Amino acid sequence: MKINILASLLAALFVQSATLAATGERHREAIEAWRAVRVAELTKPDGWLSLIGLHFLQTGPNTVGSDQRNDVVLAQGPARFGVATVGADGKVRFEIASGLDAKIAGQVVGSGDLLPGAGAVKPTLVTAGTVSFFVIERGGKMALRVRDSAAARRAQFVGLDYFPVDPSWRIEARWVAFEKSRMIPLVNRLGQTSPALVPGKAVFERDGKTVELLAIDEGPGEPLFFVIADATSGQETYAAARFVYAEAPQDGVVVLDFNRAENPPCAFTPFATCPLPPKENRLPLAVTAGEKTYRGSHD
Repeated sequence: MKINILASLLAALFVQSATLAATGERHREAIEAWRAVRVAELTKPDGWLSLIGLHFLQTGPNTVGSDQRNDVVLAQGPARFGVATVGADGKVRFEIASGLDAKIAGQVVGSGDLLPGAGAVKPTLVTAGTVSFFVIERGGKMALRVRDSAAARRAQFVGLDYFPVDPSWRIEARWVAFEKSRMIPLVNRLGQTSPALVPGKAVFERDGKTVELLAIDEGPGEPLFFVIADATSGQETYAAARFVYAEAPQDGVVVLDFNRAENPPCAFTPFATCPLPPKENRLPLAVTAGEKTYRGSHD
C-alpha cells in the first residue's frame, strides 16, 4: 500500500515537473520570438537606428537643408530642402525648394501642412532620397525629427544583449485601479515635462520587498506602459530607464514580463526624447531580466 502511494506521489511529481518544463520552454520560445520582432523593428529603414537629427524650430520661417547656411542644418539630404514655417498657433507648413525631387505625404506638391500625428495617426512625412523628416511636439515646442535609411547607426547595428530568460521574472502582479485616473508630470531626457495619464498601479512581492509600479495609459488599444529603473541601471543596463509593456489587466491581475524589458530609443540614438521613470518606478532591487546596455554607438 505504501509502495503504491509512493509511486502515485512520484508519478504526480513527474507530471508536475514535465508540465512546468513545457511551460518554461513555451515561455522561452515566446521570448525568443519577441526578441526577433524587436530587432526587426529597430533595424527597419525607418526604425530608431535611422535617426540622424532632432531640430527645434523657431516661430516663423526656418530654412532647412544640409548646407551650413540654413537655419536648420541637416546631417544628410539636399543642400536646400525648403522652408518650414511655424505659425503663431504652432502649426507647421513646409515649402519644398524649387526644382527639388521631394514629396510631402507621398505626393509631389510644392508645399503642405505638417501634422505631428497622434495615437494611431502617423505624422506627415517629407521625403527626398534616403532622407525624411516629420514634425513632433516636445515641451510645447515643435521640432523636426530627421531619418536616413542609410544612417551609419543602422548599418553598424551590433545586435542586442540579454540576461538569460528567467520565468520567475514573469510576474502576475495585483492591479490596483485608481478611483480616478491621475495626471503625473513625466520628465524626458531633455528636461522637458509632459503630463502622463496613470490609471493605476501594479503591485507585487520580490526578494522580500513590496514593489508598486505606476502604469501609463498611452491611449485606446495601446498596452500599459511602465518606465522603470532598478539596481542594474547604469551597471548592466541602460542608465536612464528601461521600458516594460503589459496587456490590460484581467480579473485584477496584470502580467509584467521583465524578460521583455527593453532599452528606450535613447540607448541607441541621441536624437530621441525618452521619458525618465517617475520616482515611484525606481525599483529597490536588481531586475536581472530583459535587455542589457547596448554595446554599439548611440552618441
